[in-house]
Amino acid sequence: MPDPVPTHESREEVMFFDTDCGQVVHNLAYLRMIETCRTRLAAKLGMDLRTMSETHVYPVVTRTEIDYKRPARLGDWLTIRGRLAEISRARFWCAFEMIRESDDALLVTARQALALVQMPAGKPLRLPAEWTEKWAKSLMHPASE
Repeated sequence: MPDPVPTHESREEVMFFDTDCGQVVHNLAYLRMIETCRTRLAAKLGMDLRTMSETHVYPVVTRTEIDYKRPARLGDWLTIRGRLAEISRARFWCAFEMIRESDDALLVTARQALALVQMPAGKPLRLPAEWTEKWAKSLMHPASE
């Protein structure tokens, strides 16, 4: 039986620096919150910060797709849910959703494609074979590449 697909859930309070003059969250702030969730999700894939600094293998974002459904505002508490969504030989996708806790409103959905890169050479790497063994059968839409 395959392992459960890795997920991570984080929480953020919308701060002044996240908003514009109308106290609405700026699009870059959403990406920062997604970045935090994705970094914690990467640790569950075996790429915690210490391991990355020792191996010099990093997940690099190659594409971001984001849909803004409703705005978050100053003082809102947001739940950011991330999960491994697809894997192929050389790329993987993570999916995210952001929910406002006060009313459970879906604010943002996003997907990011990532590749593993060996630094400092910038050499793309194949994904670890154990990822396919662990999670491919649990994923709803595995990528073909």
